[in-house]
Formats: sequence, structure tokens, C-alpha cells
Amino acid sequence: MTGSLIFCIALAYFVVGYFVYGGFLKRLMAINPKNPTPANTMMDGIDYVPTPKIVLFGHHFASIAGPGPIVGPIMAAYFGYLPALIWILVGCVFIGAFHDFAALVISIRNKGHSISFVMEKMMGLAGRQLFLSFCLLCLVLVVAIFALLIAGLFASTPQVASASLMFIFVAPVFALVTYKGGVSLRKASFFFVPLVFVIVNLGAVFPFDLGAMLSLDATSVRNIWLVVLALYIFGASVLPVQWLLQPRDYLNSYLLYAMLLLGFLSIVMFNPEIKMEAFKGFEAVTADGKNTALVPSLFIFIACGACSGFHALVASGTTSKQLKNEKDALCVGYGSMLIEGVLGVMALVAVMAMEPDTFTKLGTNPALAFATGIASFSQALGFNEDYAKVFISLAISAFMLTSLDTAARLCRFLLQELFMPRSCKDEKSSCESLGKIRCLFLNKYVASLVIIISSLLLALSGEAGSLWPIFGASNQLMAALTFLVITLWLLARKANFFVALIPMVFMMVMSLWGVVLVVKQQWGYSLLLVIVGIMLIAMAFMMIALGFSIIVNRLKERKSEALADY
Repeated sequence: MTGSLIFCIALAYFVVGYFVYGGFLKRLMAINPKNPTPANTMMDGIDYVPTPKIVLFGHHFASIAGPGPIVGPIMAAYFGYLPALIWILVGCVFIGAFHDFAALVISIRNKGHSISFVMEKMMGLAGRQLFLSFCLLCLVLVVAIFALLIAGLFASTPQVASASLMFIFVAPVFALVTYKGGVSLRKASFFFVPLVFVIVNLGAVFPFDLGAMLSLDATSVRNIWLVVLALYIFGASVLPVQWLLQPRDYLNSYLLYAMLLLGFLSIVMFNPEIKMEAFKGFEAVTADGKNTALVPSLFIFIACGACSGFHALVASGTTSKQLKNEKDALCVGYGSMLIEGVLGVMALVAVMAMEPDTFTKLGTNPALAFATGIASFSQALGFNEDYAKVFISLAISAFMLTSLDTAARLCRFLLQELFMPRSCKDEKSSCESLGKIRCLFLNKYVASLVIIISSLLLALSGEAGSLWPIFGASNQLMAALTFLVITLWLLARKANFFVALIPMVFMMVMSLWGVVLVVKQQWGYSLLLVIVGIMLIAMAFMMIALGFSIIVNRLKERKSEALADY
């Protein structure tokens, strides 16, 4: 079997999964195009904005993608390609895509509030506040870590910095032309989409090298870029979504589409031979040089591409406030995740064809390994291998920036919700009646500043890098807790809740196992990591106990109703 055959089978599988299991979920969630969405009923021109499906798909896809579906499968390939392939195929269709779609639908049925407000209806104010605190902790880590990665990339690769800055300035112009200039989205896209690819080339020709310009060392350059990124994500957090976040994500999505098309054609035409073992054992020495167990590491390494809790925050944080029609939810929520699965399989094929020694060398830098693999295949299309590698690297970096600005805006939403009153009783309370402190944190500028300053301090402290191991486990734990909400929501509707309960239990066990292992490994080495891990475990167990008590009570009520009817 060749890499192209595996990829084509996977592609066909995802198409069937979209129509068959996606169709089942569409009926389960009772999708109705006639239901008004919050984007229409609560339109404010800032967060709630009815958005064409193609634009919203680009925003959502670009926000959830990032480097995750590339990095995860390559990290897991140290165990052999088969375990990673199975988890991507099964996890994406039956767990991850369902998770994203359900979070989006539940949010639009609840005025576009995040999944935490829905949790309040099911588990009370304590459940909401616990979940919000958990998510905030995870997202601050995301912002700090991605800011460090991007600042380091800008410092080491000035070409990427140039292209990224030009993307940022082009996005508001695109918005001005389409929203105020009266130019249709299709006509504007004919000009601006090709401009995106011109910018990629301009970035390579005119690198913005701060080190050379100001005679600074690498650390100083990185810190300057951290400050610049902080200013950028502040703007992305507070500006109306249609002026920066939405157009930038939409235009950036074409970079990823182009990368996917390049990868697909290159794999099919090159038809790479598989040189990697299918299964290397239940333990392997991974990229960090440590002997690692397959379980639970496989399910922690591969998040984006199979299942990721961060996606629920995107779906219920920004996407639900822009969904123009409920019928678009399956395409945007479920379909976007399936394309992530395609990208995950593509990343796996890129390294499956490498010689073992080559993979061992490149596997420590998954993005480089992916770019190298696909670039080598692209020779079958007549592309220059070095140019293809630069293009793929620039596309990956662009999506790291997209994940950063989306995470910052989501953090602002969550912090504001943490200080909001009980949604089911006091939603219409005036700000003044809540007290000065709560009123202050409800201000979008104050909330954004608090999040960005906290993340920047964490990044500058140098501790963010050490928190990366626990981020993967906490991200999957967030997915398990989201499935808890989905289970309770389906149970309240007297629908088939087992389709959410089974993934919830599985993800809960694997993610808690992963966090416990990280705490055990870091005991005596990193006090910060141990404290964060214990906090996550404590919050998760409190929510699990509360959630399962509600599930048991609901089932008892249903049994009593059934007996009464009998």
C-alpha cells in the first residue's frame, strides 16, 4: 500500500462520514433553517454579525486549524503510522467533528453564549464559574505559548514577519471595500485572494529583519515582537469582528486551501512509498528523547485533527455569533473539522515516506518535517522543492497568528462572562447594579488588557514553554467537559445522549490520565507546572461529580415519568 492510496481512502471516508454520520447528527440536533440565529436577532455590528457561509467557514477553519493538525500526527508517528491514522479517522468523524458541531448548535440555541453559559443552565452557577475558570487558564496558556512561538519565528525568519504584517494591513482594506465600498464579496475576492499569494512572495523578497536594522540580539528582537503582537491582539480583541478578525481569517484560509491542494496533488502524483513501520510498540522514544507510553499519549498528542477542546470555544465564542442561517452549522462546524482530519492524514503521509533516520532528525520540528515531506513530493508537479518548502512554512506561520488572535478574543469573552450575573435570572441587570469591580471587568477594553498583560508577563517569564506539556492534556480535558454539557443538553431534550456520553467518558479518562502523568513527571522539577496540573485536576473532578449527579437525577426523573405513564 502506498501513501497516495491511504490518503485517497481517507478522503473518501471523510466524505462518506460527512453525509452519513453528519446527516444523523443534523437530525439529532434538530437543525431547522427557519430558526432565527443570534447573529440576526442580536446583531450589534461588533460581535454579532450575520456572515456569508463561505466567509464564516474561512474564519472558523482558520481559527481552529493552526499548526495543530500537522504537529500532532507527526509527534504521534513515533509509535508508527497506524495508531495515529486510526485515531484521526475514528476520532475526527465520531468525536471531534461531533464535538465542534454540537458546541456550535447549542450556542446558537442559547443567544450565542459560550458553552459555559449553557453549562449554567444544566449545572448551576458553580458549574459555569468552574468551567469558565478552567477555560480561562487554558486559553491564557494558549495566548502566551503562541505569542512566544510566533515572536521567535518572526525573529528567526524575517520573511514570515514581513508577510504577516502585510496580511494584517490588507485585511481592513478588504473589509472596507466589501462592507463600505459596495463591492461584492466575489468581486473583491478576485483581487484580494491573488494578492495574498503576492504578499507571500513579497515577504520573501523584503524580509523585515529587526535584528539587522537595530543591531539587536535574538532575545531582544523576540521581546519587541512580543510587544508588537500584544498590541495587535488587543486590536483583534476589541475591534468589530468584520473589520479585522473575519477578513484576515477569510483571506488566510485560501493559503491553507492552496497548501491542501498542493499536498493532495503532490501525494497523488508522487505516489510515495511507505517506509515507516505501521506499529512500533506500546512504548517509544518520542521527539523529546523520553520513553513514552502509547496510551494515553496518542490521544493527547493528536488533538486538532481528531478532537480538540479549543474548538468548542471557537464555535461557541466567535462562530455562533456570526452564523447567518442554522442550516450552515453542519458545513461550518462539522465540515471544518473533517478538513482538519484530511490535513492530519496529509501530515502523516508526509513523514511515512521518510527514511527512519530522516524522520528521527526532522521529527523534533514537525512543521519543518511536514514542509520537507510535501515539498519533496511537489517535484512531481514540476515545483521547485525549496520554494514549495518556503510557501508551506509561511502558510503554517500565518495560521499560528490566526489561532493567536482568535484565542485572545475568546479570552476576553470568557473573562467578561466570568463577571456576568446569573444568565437565567439577571441577564438584563444594568452594569451599575453589579458593582464597580464586576462592571469594570465587563468592559471589553479592560478585559482585553487584563488578558493580554497576563499572557505577556507569562511569556516574558520564560515559564510558558514549560507549560506546553500540560496544555495538550488540559485541551483534551476541555473537550471532555464540553461533551458533558452536550450529554446534559441531549438528556434534557430526551434525545439519544449516549452518542455524547461514550466520547465524554473516553476523553475524560485519557485526558485526566495525561494530566496526572505530567504532574508526576514534573514533581520536584517545575512547581508552576505541578500547581497548574493539580488545579486542573481538582476543577475537573468537581465538575465531573456535579455533572454525573445531574445525569443520575435526570435518568431517575425519566424513569419515574415512564412508570407514571405506564
